[in-house]
Amino acid sequence: MAVGASAGGEVFDLDRAWTLSSSVALRPERFGALAYDFHTRRLSMLKDPGLVEVVCSLSNHASAREACMAAGVDDGRIVSFVRALDALRRSGVIHERAAA
Repeated sequence: MAVGASAGGEVFDLDRAWTLSSSVALRPERFGALAYDFHTRRLSMLKDPGLVEVVCSLSNHASAREACMAAGVDDGRIVSFVRALDALRRSGVIHERAAA
């Protein structure tokens, strides 16, 4: 199920497989993490430790929804996580993983 339209009209799909971009490094911080893209030299902030957990585990799960469930994201917070994941997708921090 796709949730939330982004500025470009695309919809972030929780049921697809996603992964952290290979050019991005995460540095843990008290507030969550900093994500630095070595290709674009863009720095992004992940302001929630739960979001950091989800992003770090994306490649270990069949979908972003499964990664969220494994991290304990409840139904009341899923919409904010979808927005955050979509922003990370648009900035290139995460990208869709090819089907296995």
